Amino acid sequence: MIDVTEKAIKEVKKLMQQENKGEQMQGLRVGVKGGGCSGLSYFLEFEKEPRSDDNILELDGIKVFLDPKSALYLKGTKLDFSDGLNGKGFEFSNPNAQRTCGCGSSFGV
Repeated sequence: MIDVTEKAIKEVKKLMQQENKGEQMQGLRVGVKGGGCSGLSYFLEFEKEPRSDDNILELDGIKVFLDPKSALYLKGTKLDFSDGLNGKGFEFSNPNAQRTCGCGSSFGV
């Protein structure tokens, strides 16, 4: 399905601890939705529980939820986290993307 680097997992864990004030989030949803400059855009969000049709990855203590539609677009994608000079944030490296925008958050197939 998708590959999540150790650096990204570490950042997800850190953010989950910050977000889990009162509500216990079980995992990270990684998905694709329509929009963005190239037609499709990536999204990440914490969720309390998976949906009934989700693919669930368990990686070093975190769960990653991926719906079937997003799984088609994200097959083979690598999710990384960068905190270098060019900015800080999650980065997607998607082998299925035929074009991407300059911001790196949208793509086209």
